[in-house]
Amino acid sequence: MVFWVFGYGSLIWNPGFDFDEKLIGYIKDYKRVFDLACIDHRGTPDHPARTCTLEQSTGAICWGAAYCVRGGPEKEKLAMEYLERRECEYDSKTLVEFYTETDTSEPTLTGVIVFTSTPDKVLNKYYLGPAPLEEMAMQIATASGPCGNNREYLFKLEKAMHDIEHEEEYVTELANEVRKHLDLPKEVKALLKPVVSRVPIKTQSQAHVSTRQRVFAS
Repeated sequence: MVFWVFGYGSLIWNPGFDFDEKLIGYIKDYKRVFDLACIDHRGTPDHPARTCTLEQSTGAICWGAAYCVRGGPEKEKLAMEYLERRECEYDSKTLVEFYTETDTSEPTLTGVIVFTSTPDKVLNKYYLGPAPLEEMAMQIATASGPCGNNREYLFKLEKAMHDIEHEEEYVTELANEVRKHLDLPKEVKALLKPVVSRVPIKTQSQAHVSTRQRVFAS
């Protein structure tokens, strides 16, 4: 059994577990968006952070990093348990294909599981939805939680995309907008107080995964 983990957010620069191989690649028909709330790592329930999730978008591609874990069922189980704890805000899992070459229609890996969030504020209490760029930047510039501040998450993602040589215009534009807000007075920063719905998550059942290859994403 070969166990692969695909990351499109913090897993790109901080996988958090032992891995044996790393591939840079992408998935198709999804784009990265900052529409997911984080209320226990880089934000709080009263001032949620904005972190990455994926949105379906025909023709789009999302670059990231895939990590291979070898070592048998026990090592796989430990990696999965870690991912489930870490990706607790994601309530949906979808099978996709993973590519490493831009000029081919053949995927490198199949049966890829992508952790995403249901885009529904009623069904998913962590889903914030889209917002104007300036509003998102203000929220990211001011949110902070036990694991650090929200802007650090965004800036590390920006650097990670640069390091894998696949900078993303959306990430760069948002990061530049956040930098404009870093010197604002405290009373101005305090104006943004997003409210997160308390409706419990409706967890979807996990789809069947290929017995040859499985890739988990966040």
